[in-house]
Amino acid sequence: MRRRAGFRNRDEAGEQLAELVAEAAPRDPVVLGLVRGGIIVAAPIARRLEAPLDVLVVRKLGLPSQPELAMGAIAEGGQEWINTSVVQAARVSPEQLDQVRRRALAELHARVQRFRGDRARVDLTGRTAILVDDGLATGATARAAIAAVTGEAASVWFAAPVGAPDTVAGISQSVDRVLCILQPERMMAVGAWYSQFDQVSDAEVVDTLRLA
Repeated sequence: MRRRAGFRNRDEAGEQLAELVAEAAPRDPVVLGLVRGGIIVAAPIARRLEAPLDVLVVRKLGLPSQPELAMGAIAEGGQEWINTSVVQAARVSPEQLDQVRRRALAELHARVQRFRGDRARVDLTGRTAILVDDGLATGATARAAIAAVTGEAASVWFAAPVGAPDTVAGISQSVDRVLCILQPERMMAVGAWYSQFDQVSDAEVVDTLRLA
C-alpha cells in the first residue's frame, strides 16, 4: 500500500520534484544524478528544464565493523567528507580509514568508467549544478557530492524528494539552494517513503543516460 505522503517510485518522485525545481527557475542548469538511485529521479528534472543530464559517482565510506553505517563518503575527483564524530566514537584508526577509502576509490573509478567511459563530465563552469538524489538521510554522500562541484559551478543546488529535516538544514549551509518535497520528523529509511524502491542496476543508469 502506498504511503499517503510518499511516492509510488523514483520516476514519480522525479516528476514532482521537477515541478518544484522548474518553479525556482535555475539559471543555465546542469542536472547531476547521484549514482545510482539519484539518476532516476534526476532524469525528469533534466527533461523539464531541457538541461544536460549527467551522473556524479559517490561512494559511502562505511565503518569497518558496520559497513552499512556511514562514517563519510568520497566522490569522483577524490573529494570526501568525513564524519569525525562517528570515526572517533567507533575508534576507527587512520589505517582503517585509509583501507576503506582505497576500496571505495577502486569501486568509484570502476563505476565512472562503466557509466561515462572516456567522456568527460559536463562542464559546469558558469552554470547551476543541480545535484539530485532519491533521499537525504545522513547526508554523507550529499556532502561529498557538493564538495566535488563546489568551486567549479557558479551555483550549487541540491534536490531530493524526501529528507530528514536536520540533514536538509545542514546541507543548506553548503549550497545555494535546497529543494525537498517531504521533510518528515521521523525520517527512518529513505525507502520507507516509496512504495517501490528496488535497487537501481548499472544497466538502468546507462540506459537513462543514453536516452537523455
